Amino acid sequence: MTPTFAVSPEKNEELRRRMEALGVREEDLEERFVRSSGKGGQHVNKTSTCVQLLHRPSGIEVKCMSERSQSLNRFFARRLLLERIEQARGLKTAKADALERIRRQKARRGRKAAKKYEEA
Repeated sequence: MTPTFAVSPEKNEELRRRMEALGVREEDLEERFVRSSGKGGQHVNKTSTCVQLLHRPSGIEVKCMSERSQSLNRFFARRLLLERIEQARGLKTAKADALERIRRQKARRGRKAAKKYEEA
């Protein structure tokens, strides 16, 4: 059973579906909480909001301390872990799609600029 986090029910459900599709179970995850660093002042220095997740079967470990909330960091750590697992298995990730789209866009701009200066 996937825990629910401080995000919308739709995002919780999407995370659960992605974990199911990749065969990642909550029992396979080792979760540790440590103190974060960076912005946040006294709150960050006194609470353990940083989340470290280890997926035992694959050995992939992620660390998330982007938010001041432990619940949000737990959610983001799981999303990051799923992305890394997809990447390790050679599956197409959303991040890879975005990078490919930017690469094509830059190439198109370069061709357009080259054509512009050929005509002049």
